[in-house]
Amino acid sequence: MTPYEVDTILNKIEVEIGFGGTPDLRGTHFWSAVAATKRDPDLVSKFADRIGAIDRAAHDAWARLVIPLTVGTILATVAALIGIGIVTGSLIVDFQWRGVAFLAGAGVLVGSTHGLGHLVVGYMVGIRFSGWFIGRARPQPGVKINYATYLRASPRSRAWMHASGAIVTKFIPFLLVPVALALSAIPMWATLALLVLGVIQIVTDVLWSTKSSDWAKYLREIDFV
Repeated sequence: MTPYEVDTILNKIEVEIGFGGTPDLRGTHFWSAVAATKRDPDLVSKFADRIGAIDRAAHDAWARLVIPLTVGTILATVAALIGIGIVTGSLIVDFQWRGVAFLAGAGVLVGSTHGLGHLVVGYMVGIRFSGWFIGRARPQPGVKINYATYLRASPRSRAWMHASGAIVTKFIPFLLVPVALALSAIPMWATLALLVLGVIQIVTDVLWSTKSSDWAKYLREIDFV
């Protein structure tokens, strides 16, 4: 795709946004222009900021809720700390509730660290973020990349940023299993349930995420290497 063709596609979308429209980017050849831009550093230099602005406008119009980056990061961090607190506190509750509390804490940790994984690795490789959001299709919170910085990062960096969230959430159950085994106060059924959770996450990643989620994006970006 030539610079003129990319410019034409972006200009048409910018005009629609300027008039208050919220285009479905899938029907505008926008992502074809993005893919072409990723393959050409000169196109990245020329169009990254415009692509980032269009992506941000379309995303904010699509999202059910948009949360400022600092606020969302604080909330996610607090949630992760609460998860750690519940896991730790499970050691002092009545034995009949100990396994439930331990699993609840693990669940909070898995849910709260996914976006933080993307955020930390993204910042390490030069990718920045514009905020947190709740999508329309799923209530799970996510962190929104700044697409201009995303395009300027290397394909390998983009790929591992996408993989980081999945890796973190899969790592947590297997990290907590030896912790639970070392703490004989945790019921064995809870330890086994945690192991099953980790295995289920891996299976769903293989069957689903490689086609439509984090690992699919990893594979998409690693193809540009």
